Amino acid sequence: MSGVREAPLLVHVRGAADTALLQQRLPGCAIREITALATADPKLAARAEVLVLRSGHQLDTERLSQWPELRHVIRAGSGLDGIDVDGLAVRGVTVHRNPEPAADAVAEWALAALLALARRIPYGHAALLHGQHAKQHCLVPPVSRMRAAIWGAGPVGRACAHALAPHVAEIAFAARPSLPDTLPSIPGRELPAWADTHIVALPLTAETRGRFGTEFLATARQRRPLLICVGRLGTLDADACLRALDDGQLGGLALDPVEKSDLPLWPTDAMPGPLNLIATPHIGAQRSDVRALLDTWVATTAADVLAGAGRTAR
Repeated sequence: MSGVREAPLLVHVRGAADTALLQQRLPGCAIREITALATADPKLAARAEVLVLRSGHQLDTERLSQWPELRHVIRAGSGLDGIDVDGLAVRGVTVHRNPEPAADAVAEWALAALLALARRIPYGHAALLHGQHAKQHCLVPPVSRMRAAIWGAGPVGRACAHALAPHVAEIAFAARPSLPDTLPSIPGRELPAWADTHIVALPLTAETRGRFGTEFLATARQRRPLLICVGRLGTLDADACLRALDDGQLGGLALDPVEKSDLPLWPTDAMPGPLNLIATPHIGAQRSDVRALLDTWVATTAADVLAGAGRTAR
């Protein structure tokens, strides 16, 4: 019948939402799952009003042009790298994100990484796989004497500080003008000479890209610190950090936000022997309670934005 409008369309990338829950909360909405933005059906992209994403997907200016009806992007998590936020704003597209549910889970991963690296467990394990019994290389000072620097004071950075505080001697955040007075802080330029471990919980921006590279490593090398990245991998010069680990400038390196596109970082000839290295496929937030909270938040947010839009004709 003429004048009858199609149901609103929500598209979500696999793993970013619970389809059954979306269908339950959005009975008047068409729900479609895709495996990736790059391979999305152009007909779906042309009609979708709501898009739900997780990390590791690119929504740049060129791709955005394929989604002309898009009004809301729901990021099931916190990071916005890969999403052209300015381009979306120009188009009048609202971005929704929720960094809170994952913070404690990521901090739990950071604590596990700290304890493992400090006791050189990854090194000892790697040495055994290389046929070496490296007990003598795993004599270490206690974690309780370590100073920890936290780079980034968002929900994840603050949760990391809370998780580490009972185990280390001191914690300090990298000072910034926006940092609350209640948080202990030290100027960032002083932290490399102060800290025994660095927790990087920064978003990826023009300012932070490659922030932890050769200059940082040169100033930090005297302490041979542990470097633990729970933010975005692009905040590190990963090649420089791997070389520093192999050369002994770093005492340990833990990288969680490794996406599929980062896999070329790991050629075997670049790591000829055992290293005190942890690399995981972005699993910091991969906890069942976090997944359930985010699934509920995505469904509630989608229902709210569609209801709030009033379904007005454009």
